Amino acid sequence: MKAPPGTQILLLVAALAVLAAPRPALAELRIDTGKVDRNSEEFQRFKAYVDAAVDGRPGYGFSALDAATLYSITPKTPYCELAVRDVQAQVDEATTWIDRGGRPPVSGDSYLEAGPMIAALSLTWQVCSALISDAQRAQWSAYAEQTVWNIWHPQAAKWKERPFPWTGWSIDNPGNNYYYSFVEATMYWGLASNNETWLTLLREQKLPALSAYFGKLKGGGSLEGTGYGAAHMRLFALYRVWRDSTGTDLANANAHVDDSIRFWIHATMPTLDRFAPIGDQSRVSVPELFDYHRRLMLEARALSHDASARSQASWWLHSISVGHMSQGFNFRHDLLPAGDAGEPPAERVYHATGTGHLFARTGWDRKALWLGFNAGPYLESHAHQDQGGFTLFGSDWLAVSENIWTHSGIQQGTEVQNVLRFERKGEIIRQREPSTSTMQILRSDPASGAVEARADLTPAYAPGAGVDAWQRTIDFRERRLRVSDAFTRKAGVDAVFQVNVPVEPRIEGREAVAGRLRVKVIEPEDATLEVLDWSSLDRDEFGKGWRIDVRGGGDAFVVELSEQAP
Repeated sequence: MKAPPGTQILLLVAALAVLAAPRPALAELRIDTGKVDRNSEEFQRFKAYVDAAVDGRPGYGFSALDAATLYSITPKTPYCELAVRDVQAQVDEATTWIDRGGRPPVSGDSYLEAGPMIAALSLTWQVCSALISDAQRAQWSAYAEQTVWNIWHPQAAKWKERPFPWTGWSIDNPGNNYYYSFVEATMYWGLASNNETWLTLLREQKLPALSAYFGKLKGGGSLEGTGYGAAHMRLFALYRVWRDSTGTDLANANAHVDDSIRFWIHATMPTLDRFAPIGDQSRVSVPELFDYHRRLMLEARALSHDASARSQASWWLHSISVGHMSQGFNFRHDLLPAGDAGEPPAERVYHATGTGHLFARTGWDRKALWLGFNAGPYLESHAHQDQGGFTLFGSDWLAVSENIWTHSGIQQGTEVQNVLRFERKGEIIRQREPSTSTMQILRSDPASGAVEARADLTPAYAPGAGVDAWQRTIDFRERRLRVSDAFTRKAGVDAVFQVNVPVEPRIEGREAVAGRLRVKVIEPEDATLEVLDWSSLDRDEFGKGWRIDVRGGGDAFVVELSEQAP
């Protein structure tokens, strides 16, 4: 059929327009190291770590990422030679496993470590291309492509045509730490190989999901808690790589990065060596600041456009117990600048509404009394049944979750939290996931740290479970905390007010003294106090710790906790 007059001209014009239209620039993986101070102690420490590996003495956790990063700063051939050898060793090991009919290590633990492993391959591919043979390129590419494809196609995953399906755990959950590893592998390889399939997946699905999720998480932090929430160091690093490689600033599309700077500062104990124990603490049970927390803050500071947040981040980085990275495999992260001395926040009360965490302190001195209180979403597997829970710290832990004294660090039940424990015939009524409790700030004085808040914890319990309603009001001022509970429950359900303490308590009528903490029961008048020694239940799991149980009639408790003079 002959085209209508003029159609051929229109088609030609359209074709020329397509050819002339701006095309996306070729992707290029870039790690901006232009601002690294080569005279700094941090750089010298990092360089010595890599040089030792070049000399055949690699430290624990050494990666081709370290060698390739140093090459991008100081382009000396031995660094790239080392990086290429390391990546080839990774690929050779994977090939051995695959040829034997098995899965390669990159797929272990539901592909959790795929991010750093493929990132090491990708950065080496990018900066050390002159030393990579065509045969190696084909081998590395096939391995990286299959890894990334398997991540996003769990049921069809395969290795050398052998099916190896996996669960697909959290491939669609931007709030989970596994997701960051999956995006890391995809981003690094997509940028290094200029694979438009993976870059399109990132641009259209995986990165918008991150922005949408964290845009709603007001106040910063993570719904996984502070243990697994430290994985935001990887999330923030992804923002930085994407910005440096594409020019797109995901970090400042919402306030989560700036808010997280403030969240972590307020979640840090006054002694500046520990942090709020929220959720699973699987690395070490006692929540002590480590390299990972320093990296998180360095990454956040490098992304922030907020001068106040950057100043507060600098103050924290220069003040905490981790003055520099303690482990060699983290040395390269110290290349991010910590800035000048900075200033602590002016306010002493901080409410992260997205996670439901409230922090308050009497001052920014190391002797301040600190409070943590939880009431918000309970959605993630690493979160705990701690809705309504509180923590007190004054020079040391005064009242704290028993979980931090456990061997595993993953005791999640209400029995180890500072909450009301509801029981029916001796069986604990568990808080449910998913659920969302709410918190209302009734009064707040940011200058003194005094705060009064009321939480509705009713949603934490399933309808018909036996808990009809529970509201908890906390009043924190002048180095004491008053906790008031009002609740209704079904017949046969008991309510127990519980406080976990690290020092063996002494009962004095309706009061208890545990080290520098005094617990005074104001209501009910018929209250009785009992003490549980956790180690008597399971010495292998519970290293130390005691729980004060307060029982009594009625549907209310009022308990005052105060710090005693040393």
